[in-house]
Amino acid sequence: MTRTGFLGALALVLALGPAGSGAAAGAEPDCTAPTGPYQRPMEEALGRPVDGVQSPGDCAAVRRFQQDNGVEPADGYAGLATYRHLVAARARTDPNAEGRCPERDRLVTCVDLDRQILWVQESGTVVFAPVPIRSGRDSEETRPGLHSVYWRSKDHVSTLYDVPMPYAQFFDGGQALHGRTEGLFDGGGSAGCVNLAMDDAAALWDLLSLEDLVYVWGTKPGTAG
Repeated sequence: MTRTGFLGALALVLALGPAGSGAAAGAEPDCTAPTGPYQRPMEEALGRPVDGVQSPGDCAAVRRFQQDNGVEPADGYAGLATYRHLVAARARTDPNAEGRCPERDRLVTCVDLDRQILWVQESGTVVFAPVPIRSGRDSEETRPGLHSVYWRSKDHVSTLYDVPMPYAQFFDGGQALHGRTEGLFDGGGSAGCVNLAMDDAAALWDLLSLEDLVYVWGTKPGTAG
């Protein structure tokens, strides 16, 4: 599907909403969120007039996108969390279109630092759709390259930072794929781990096993790389 076709389809889905949702949508309170830092890309993606200024129609469209993609709060504000989910949604049709993640006849977890998304593929087929992540900050970047899961600790607590790392799957030294309950979209970065929303981390835990491959590439936006 072309980018134009995808955006049109996305706008149509958002306009129609889930089957039978008309009554619920009509009962929703007015959408009053202010202009967000990602207003323009959200307007473009949702088929709204692209002027970078929030309107009631923009707010309602962004809120519907948030509701459909599990973004909380679903308030119509075009913030970083909403934008990260948009990037993941755009990637779903073919996340490896540029062929950056190696295709193997086994599971490969693909960590795209450029787009801050993660997915899992096997023999070129996506078996875990793209989800937003948070990778390492400046001086503590997530290390690129081909790794493998060497240790799994479901209820792990960091011995270095004394913070929970639920569903931790270590792939390079102290760096792991793991869940995070807060701060995932605060604009900062991790200490090198790949942070996921708790539901995504739990689903990834159920999918992966020891020795499964993890491939990391790119540069987190806002870092020196």
